[in-house]
Amino acid sequence: MIDRYEELIERFIDNKIGLCEHFLTLELAKLLQQNLLDLERDERMVFAGIGNNAVKDQHQKQRGDKIYWIDKKNKNLSELAFLEEVENFIDHLNKTCYTGINAYEFHYALYDVGSCYQRHKDQFKNNTDRKYSLISYLNDDWNKDDGGELMIYLDEKTETILPTIRKAVFFQSNELEHAVLTAKRPRMSITGWLKRS
Repeated sequence: MIDRYEELIERFIDNKIGLCEHFLTLELAKLLQQNLLDLERDERMVFAGIGNNAVKDQHQKQRGDKIYWIDKKNKNLSELAFLEEVENFIDHLNKTCYTGINAYEFHYALYDVGSCYQRHKDQFKNNTDRKYSLISYLNDDWNKDDGGELMIYLDEKTETILPTIRKAVFFQSNELEHAVLTAKRPRMSITGWLKRS
């Protein structure tokens, strides 16, 4: 467990982008994947807006994903296991890097075929609580022809990351602009933010 956290942190320190190929167990990733598919089947996923509650734009065209917020009140066992993993990572991050993270928020994200998310940063202009972005992918057998890569704009270059199952990506929410390229098959993840208020 600690090795996975250290891999994310060390790669973040070296390159501003933390990356771990096997952050989640395969069993947990598959359970979360099935949860997302069940939510979509039951029409509980909703199209995302832009901004927080103070400035939300539900009619935007910058992003095309559907989301469902993860909450402990749902009492879903796999979601609780995922949030426990997040809390353990936060504990390790706070102890080793003194980040002072004291909150988080996460949601499922589903990009249908043809949808994308244009270049953006994750921190709101009117609220700086989001300090780090953490994305966990739930896609089986994903390859470059499937599109949907995470493109991160890093200084004078870009880094493109395939959204393969179990992989996690970690970066500062206010620093790195990024985009989701057009998906050519349904693309699934859990996206969230580690916060300090």
